[in-house]
Amino acid sequence: MTGRRSIFCDCGDSRQVRNVGFLLLPKFAMFGFTAAIECMRATNRFSDSVLYEWRLISIDGNPVAASNGIAIETDAKVGADVRLDILFVVGGTDVHRFDDTPTFRWLRALARKGIPLGAISTAAHTLARAGLLDGYRCTIHWENIPAFGEEFPRARLTGGVYEIDRDRLTCAGGTSALDLMLQIVSRDHGETLAAIVSDNFMHDRVRLPGDSQRMGAEARFAAKSPKLAQAVRMMERNVESPVSPSGIAAQIGVSTRQLERLFCKHLACPPQRYYLNLRLHHARHLLRETGGSVLDVALASGFSTQSHFAKCYREFFGHTPKEERLLIG
Repeated sequence: MTGRRSIFCDCGDSRQVRNVGFLLLPKFAMFGFTAAIECMRATNRFSDSVLYEWRLISIDGNPVAASNGIAIETDAKVGADVRLDILFVVGGTDVHRFDDTPTFRWLRALARKGIPLGAISTAAHTLARAGLLDGYRCTIHWENIPAFGEEFPRARLTGGVYEIDRDRLTCAGGTSALDLMLQIVSRDHGETLAAIVSDNFMHDRVRLPGDSQRMGAEARFAAKSPKLAQAVRMMERNVESPVSPSGIAAQIGVSTRQLERLFCKHLACPPQRYYLNLRLHHARHLLRETGGSVLDVALASGFSTQSHFAKCYREFFGHTPKEERLLIG
């Protein structure tokens, strides 16, 4: 990255205007997008000056409907001569279906010019598909992590709330977009201003890149039972190669019968059923977000045969894995 400018205002006039672009993909996630915009708006307000300006971009220059159906007007189209200091791609649902060669070409052209590129929510998939995340630390919304890891092994996927690696900035969407933007404000204009903006949104702290996107098993179940939390954490970490209930019980220091009682008392089902449901939901994400075969998905979800996987899937969701893909179109 020698010779490329820093993505942060670490030299010259710290009050200079940063021009931030947002490329809105079809069915983009509104929450992460508005969190980023509002952070810049508030920064301008509390600094009593225009530190950030933003432009909204779409593939064709027309309004773009978010995943909630609300259409947003845009200022420019892909390829337009727009002054940018940084560009964020904003993804949402069905991002794995986005395949637009001119957009990928434009993103690569911006990267060659040294324009830092960011991704909000699922848009890391778009940057990766354009070949722009190879060798970079990055993250994506937790629902897309299994599929992303399979499809883009050259990207250094962390699964954190956000990542800043050289001239690539990615976040998982939702409130993590606010965390990422606050980190940018802090580095551009100091921690004091970032803290004022954070307080304005009643955001009690700026999370760090390594923070988890989801409430962990400890937080969800520790109040009910620390042993239950340990058992669930083991299941979540061993989806592809399931551990037997007796093996889990031995690892956390309880008997198999005690483990059964814990799950039935707090989760109203035996550990085998909870574990199976967990694996089936994992499989559902893979079916929806990857092009892997049903057998590949079955094996990645801890099933030794496709027939057993299909049977369990149909009993739980009411349709087969193949029908799952037909339902999403």
